[in-house]
Amino acid sequence: MKQYIYGKNTILEALKGEKRVYTVYVQNNFKDNKIIELCKKTKVPYRQVDKSEFIKKVGNVTHQGIMAEVEGYRYYSLDEILDAIPEGKQPLLLMLDGLEDPHNLGAILRTCDAIGVDGVIIGKNRSVGLNGTVAKVSTGAIDHVKVAQVTNLSRTLEELKKRSFWVVGCDLNQSQDYRAIDYNMPLVIVIGSEGFGISRLVKKNCDFNVVLPMVGHVTSLNASVATAVILYQVYNSRNPL
Repeated sequence: MKQYIYGKNTILEALKGEKRVYTVYVQNNFKDNKIIELCKKTKVPYRQVDKSEFIKKVGNVTHQGIMAEVEGYRYYSLDEILDAIPEGKQPLLLMLDGLEDPHNLGAILRTCDAIGVDGVIIGKNRSVGLNGTVAKVSTGAIDHVKVAQVTNLSRTLEELKKRSFWVVGCDLNQSQDYRAIDYNMPLVIVIGSEGFGISRLVKKNCDFNVVLPMVGHVTSLNASVATAVILYQVYNSRNPL
C-alpha cells in the first residue's frame, strides 16, 4: 500500500534506503539541489506542484516544500526482530502500550535508533501506526528501527518471557527509582499511553516497575521524553564509562 511522506530529512533517508520511492513532489520555489540530484541519480521522477497539491495529499503540515509517494512502511514479525539481533548483543525491545500521538512515536523511534534498540512493539488497535507524520518527526529513523504490530500485547510479553526476557514497566504502582535497576539482561521496556499509562493486563506481565523522580510542580513527563530518559539509563547501565 502506497503512502505519502514529507520533510527534507525524511525524503533523503527514503531515497538513500531500500524503500521504493515512486515520485517526489517539490513546491514551485523549492531550491534544495541535493535532493533533486539524488532523485536523478536514483532515477526517481520528481514533479513541481503548487501548495494546494500538498494540502490535498498530506494536509496542512510543515512539509518543507517536499513530499513523496512511497511504498507503505513495513511491519516486522516478532521472530524477524529477534532473529536480527546480533549474536552476543544483550537484547533490548521497547513496547508502547496505547500510544496515540504520532509525534511521540516519531521522537521515540529517533531515540531507539540512537541507542540501538533492537525493535519496537506496538498494538494494532487504539495505537498510532507508521505514517507520514511519524516519519517526519523521526528524521529518517523510521527506516532503520524495526517495528512489530501485534494484536495482543500481553500475550506477546508472555511469549517474550518464555524466551528469557525481563519486562520493566514505567508505572507508579509498586515502583522503584529507574536508576536502581541493573538493565544487563534481555529486556523489554514498556511505556504506557499518554493519558492512561500501562493497561491492566500488560502491567501484570511486568517484572519490575520503575518511576522517574519528579521534584517540580508537574506530575508527569511527555511519553517520548520519559522513554528517552529510561532508554539512556539502559545504555548507561550496559556501557559504563
